[in-house]
Amino acid sequence: MIYNPFFLYSLLGICLVLSILFVEHNESFYDRPIAEVIEIKQLENAEMADSHNNKDRLFTQKIIAQLRNGEKKGQLIHLTNEYSLSKAYDQEYKEGQKIFVSIAENKEGSTELTGSILDLKRDQYLLFVLWIFIFILLIVGKKQGLFSVLSLAFNATLLSYALDVYLKHPQISLVLICSVAVILFTVVSLLLVNGFNDKTYAAIIATLLGTFSSLLVTYLVIELTSGNGLRYEEIQFITRPYQMVFLAGLFIGSLGAVMDVAITMSSSIFSLYEKNHSIPVKALKHSGLEIGKDIMGTMTNILFFAYISGSIPLLVLYIKNGSPLGFSLNMNLSLELARAMAGGIGIVLTIPIGLYVSIFFVNRKRART
Repeated sequence: MIYNPFFLYSLLGICLVLSILFVEHNESFYDRPIAEVIEIKQLENAEMADSHNNKDRLFTQKIIAQLRNGEKKGQLIHLTNEYSLSKAYDQEYKEGQKIFVSIAENKEGSTELTGSILDLKRDQYLLFVLWIFIFILLIVGKKQGLFSVLSLAFNATLLSYALDVYLKHPQISLVLICSVAVILFTVVSLLLVNGFNDKTYAAIIATLLGTFSSLLVTYLVIELTSGNGLRYEEIQFITRPYQMVFLAGLFIGSLGAVMDVAITMSSSIFSLYEKNHSIPVKALKHSGLEIGKDIMGTMTNILFFAYISGSIPLLVLYIKNGSPLGFSLNMNLSLELARAMAGGIGIVLTIPIGLYVSIFFVNRKRART
């Protein structure tokens, strides 16, 4: 059997233990020096305020850490860390944590290693969150949860490969690369989770038509308005056609919501048909539109909050530093609002598309029986 709970959870338990052991001893796989904090001495702290009367408190730590990789593995290194109470651009370190460091050259007559802290080694925390996510998916979704994990792993690998292709071949349009990726994302994800059946085929067609329609409408609007009101400052540093990168990100971003709507419409129509094989097409249309109206508002709000939430830290930073509210909103929310509206267009278009595509497959299935 493909899905055997005992075998699966036993295998996952072994993988969990092995992965924890790996991340706890994987320093040799890193090129940068890694040190483990073994002793911390807290020094003085001082209060500070900026020109806008934003108050903060600065702290200083003297840290002794042991190098875990490289030529100087096992030696002690002495570090100084300054952090603020707000921890906006810095952080407090604790004993037992592993950190990336740079090693300074020894002064003449000194045998003590010194250096500076670059960043915290976070792979163990990411691994912990990943395993929680996987177990929740499996407990709730069981067999479908397993296929969802496989689908997610495939999509992440494919997206990484697509970006790698673009970086190596910048002459190829990123939108074209993402178009191919979107087709593969959709086909593999839906087939893995829902299997090979008419319901899945209807959802695949609806997803692709809805996503590409959303991209087309957004592209036409940007072309007709010359992109007025869109502030690309945050992505102009990539030294690539930033409008094309924005469209590609928008394309990928709207896919998830559109796919959710498409499979909801397809599943609903086929469930109605399976309960009553003689149900008229008119009743299917009416029920499908009612379902579409119910999910349209919630899915649009999900997209809106998902995109806008990422801009809240920068928005607060702008306002705290005296920027006018209108300027702060325009600088930080124009692209996010555009992404949310483009995704909303995709959602709204997918409802009738998914409805009529599903009815087409229902009628085809009815004709075969």
